[in-house]
Amino acid sequence: MSKIVCIGLGKMGLPLATHLVRAGHDVIGIDRAESALTDAARRGLSVVTPSGLAAVVARAQVVISSLPNDEALRTVAYDLADCAESSTLYIDTSTVSASASAQAAQVCSGSGIRTLRVALSGNSSMAESAQLTILASGARSDYEAAEPLLSCWGPKRYWLGEGEQARVMKLVVNLMVAHTAAMLAEAIALGQRGGLSWEDLWLVIPESAVGSPLIKAKAAALPARDYSPTFTVDQMLKDLALILDQGEHGRVPLPLTAMVSQSLQAARAQGDGSLDYAALIRVAERACSLVPETRPLRGT
Repeated sequence: MSKIVCIGLGKMGLPLATHLVRAGHDVIGIDRAESALTDAARRGLSVVTPSGLAAVVARAQVVISSLPNDEALRTVAYDLADCAESSTLYIDTSTVSASASAQAAQVCSGSGIRTLRVALSGNSSMAESAQLTILASGARSDYEAAEPLLSCWGPKRYWLGEGEQARVMKLVVNLMVAHTAAMLAEAIALGQRGGLSWEDLWLVIPESAVGSPLIKAKAAALPARDYSPTFTVDQMLKDLALILDQGEHGRVPLPLTAMVSQSLQAARAQGDGSLDYAALIRVAERACSLVPETRPLRGT
């Protein structure tokens, strides 16, 4: 049994912490939101507010974080450098830039803290059911030490290298997710304008040669025009900003990704920022006067 502190108890962080509790670990959760602490306590976690971070981290063997952005990661890294023991293993699961991740690892390393970068492929529902794909990078010995914990989150786990490879792989995967949604949006609009019904499109496309697991998953809700988010337009825009930044840093032109980002910006401008990123379909429909607003819609 490990003594673990989990920082960030949102849609991804709370399921991760919950699975560790169910596996028998002593888990303390920290979050700024009182509602998140209440939910965590209901799931069996001990909870403290951020003001108690230093005291609990000083006694932890492992610290895990699930944070919203680069700035939050840097802040936590400096906090850990001040109060964690040098033997502590820090596992960050946030979707952040490779540059911020490297900075955080350097800060922690200066205090003897070991850092494992863990990117999670999957949505919050997959996190709840422990079906995430785990992408890890950092020292191989740290990955091996952490694997019993990582196995609580999903059956497929990959160690990708000593540095920031996990962060980059997450961006690679999310680039393809965003492009799939954009491709689907244009196809659905083309089909409808060509006389195919919405229902028949969703009947055939998931069972066709392009019926990937992602498209099949979207086919569970979208035939009913249910845009309840598994991952919102706003969240995907954040990830595409990271992807485009990585492309600029690596001198990799990403013209198609830039176009997808603009389509998502249109979705946000049209009031769909809180819908599932598949709302790109609504952008494509509006562009050719299909006017989806006149049809049944869920997710708002």
